[in-house]
Amino acid sequence: MNYPFYQVDVFAESKYAGNQLAVVRNAGSLSEEEMQQIALEMNFSETAFILSDEEKGGGYDVRIFSLDEELPFAGHPTLGTAYIIQQYIIGSDVPQVNLNLKVGQIPVKFSYKDGKPDVLWMQQINPSFGKTFNPAAVAVALNIPEVFIEDRYPVQEVSTGLPFIIVPLKDLTAVKACRIDRVGYYQLIDQAEAKSILVFSPETYADDNDLNVRMFDEFHGIVEDPATGSANGCLAAYLVKNRYFDQRQIDIKVEQGYEIKRPSLLLLKAKEEGGVIDVSVGGRVIMVAEGKLV
Repeated sequence: MNYPFYQVDVFAESKYAGNQLAVVRNAGSLSEEEMQQIALEMNFSETAFILSDEEKGGGYDVRIFSLDEELPFAGHPTLGTAYIIQQYIIGSDVPQVNLNLKVGQIPVKFSYKDGKPDVLWMQQINPSFGKTFNPAAVAVALNIPEVFIEDRYPVQEVSTGLPFIIVPLKDLTAVKACRIDRVGYYQLIDQAEAKSILVFSPETYADDNDLNVRMFDEFHGIVEDPATGSANGCLAAYLVKNRYFDQRQIDIKVEQGYEIKRPSLLLLKAKEEGGVIDVSVGGRVIMVAEGKLV
């Protein structure tokens, strides 16, 4: 059986930027082992599998695999897969596509420009906040001086389906200096549910952007990720909870991937009402290639 295959760049303003994603369609007959092997062969950060062209429970069944395991949720595969469903399965302008993921049903909302999808928005599940960390230990893991960490805000674990350690830094000098120290990193994540570290700074490369971000996940073989929707969703919740912009809500632009020459743009919206933080992550999807897996 042939399986339609698509490659897209997510959180990209142009082709060959953002985060790469492979999407395989009509994958319901593939075993879990086959999906894992295909994801390994693709060698992207994640590969998504649409199990059927038919809706089930108001959404489309999708499974996401990294190079070494299945993930309950991931940001850029959610947006990229929703784009493929809208373009190649539905084939018409729709306001929303729902994905049935391991973490639950995630809605993706569409905006259009000149008859084509423009910004896609995914609403994430309610964030949870975990433990805080000693900045000294985090500095060792990132191989930076402790004074580079902004001490007005905590270093904290946050999850909207996948957990991340959120680290506030003072400026781009601090961001650029980050290099994972393997011994310090593994000592840090041994104390945490999260294995990934997101660092951010209010100083940016592009004047129009609000924050600069880098994300490291040595544990899963990702030295550095060019664009991470799930991590930035956690960041959005963190920013609101800690009143980073002195507000209960945010609507900001975040740049990522500049250090590895794949500049990405992520749009974050979050609002706190009644003790609940609602988080949406947006971005654009660019088509790169399509074919068939045999």
